[in-house]
Amino acid sequence: MRLPLKRLFFKTICLFFVTILTMKSSSSFAQAGHYDTMLIGAVVYQGDTIPARTLFPVYVYGHLSASAMSAAAKWTRLRNAVYVCYPYAKRAGYVLNDMNKKLATITNGSERKDYIKSREKDLKREFTDPLTNLSVYQGRVLMKLINRETGNNCYDIIKEYKGGITARFWQTVAFFFNSSLKQPYDPTGEDAEMEKIVLEVCRMYGYKS
Repeated sequence: MRLPLKRLFFKTICLFFVTILTMKSSSSFAQAGHYDTMLIGAVVYQGDTIPARTLFPVYVYGHLSASAMSAAAKWTRLRNAVYVCYPYAKRAGYVLNDMNKKLATITNGSERKDYIKSREKDLKREFTDPLTNLSVYQGRVLMKLINRETGNNCYDIIKEYKGGITARFWQTVAFFFNSSLKQPYDPTGEDAEMEKIVLEVCRMYGYKS
């Protein structure tokens, strides 16, 4: 059976292109070399080399519970307060410890008062402006940190330098702000988190803890 001329033409063209493509593939195959080589990672498992690659890490985040969010906010607030207050506590501790060493050598009562008043003026000049900007919460943190640096609570410090009446007055004022000048500092118990943050601040800024 003779094919129509049109079908014969298209069949011939198709065979021609198939031949060309076959020849090109054979030629490319014959010329294969290091330019068509792909280096990939591999592992040897039980004597068999298996292609392998390291996938990018995938991070999965979950929603925090209300209690976890509250704890995180509480910790962040404490950390911010410690970062703000610790330099003042460190400086106050240095000054008070220095005063105690000096007062240990002064036996005359009037000389002791004059010395305390002179150092009080220096402290007011240095600390009045920055400390008035502290919040009530930061003030409570500062009192604990001063206790840490001096070994004495703020009530005893005020009583030592200004007398019992003044100490009781400021203790009453602190009570109305839901605080106390007599609050202790317990680095292994109630104030363990604060102690961790203090050590972080010391590492950050080179303080000796």
